[in-house]
Amino acid sequence: MKKLLFLITTIFLLASTACANESKSAKSSDKGELSDMKISIQITSDSGSHKLTATLARNSSAVAFYELLKKGPLTVDMHDYGNFEKVGPLGTKLPRNDTQITTQAGDIILYQGNQITIYYDTNSWNFTRLGKVDGVTQAELKKILGKGDVTAVFSVME
Repeated sequence: MKKLLFLITTIFLLASTACANESKSAKSSDKGELSDMKISIQITSDSGSHKLTATLARNSSAVAFYELLKKGPLTVDMHDYGNFEKVGPLGTKLPRNDTQITTQAGDIILYQGNQITIYYDTNSWNFTRLGKVDGVTQAELKKILGKGDVTAVFSVME
């Protein structure tokens, strides 16, 4: 009887652990879903100063980024790469949820866990989506980001 009870308890615990792990992986996967976490991005470029808003994705990387921003604004000096993105160092590492995706203009991407990018065109690679700039067309975003280096100040929406 004790062996049967032990066996049933063990099966129950294993099944509970499997369900919990499956739930965690579903929460951290990147299906392009956006959350209710909003940030602002102050961009200074050769075209002037522009304030953008963005909605963060539903993954552990975006949550970690949001928690980082809750400690205070983050200033990132960004340079152009490949004529499709602006990229700069975060100064810290965030958890990665890389998946094969094709970026769109306005996507905010975590690259290699320690760099942030704002895309103004498309690219396909294994990336972690952090979020999406709200309400800006590709042409508008290209103009805002300009041709040279930019300074981006990321902060939590107030």
